[in-house]
Amino acid sequence: QVQLVESGGGLVQAGGSLRLSCAASGRTFSDYAMGWFRQAPGKEREFVAAINWSGGNTYYADSVKGRFTISRDNAKGTVYLQMNRLTPEDTAVYFCAGDRTFKLGSAKYLYWGQGTQVTVSS
Repeated sequence: QVQLVESGGGLVQAGGSLRLSCAASGRTFSDYAMGWFRQAPGKEREFVAAINWSGGNTYYADSVKGRFTISRDNAKGTVYLQMNRLTPEDTAVYFCAGDRTFKLGSAKYLYWGQGTQVTVSS
């Protein structure tokens, strides 16, 4: 089992930045690829970004490419999502997820966190 706990969400004005963190425990963190997803009210959960076990390979949704950066620190067992130039359309609950395989957009992850709310005001 892998436990994932997100943090760093909050309220920010449009154009601002936030950095989300996801701390993992329970298994060897570097064994897992990680992803970030988000779910806005009334919408389905959507892929945001993914990173492979070493951090050397990343993948982004078109909607966040160039604004968001996913990274990881295997020594700390943490994956990050740096979000810049936020817009109200980025408002959602953000979830991190972990799986043994690196996935290009798929939501088929083994482990999920509880989510952290990000609200962007106009």
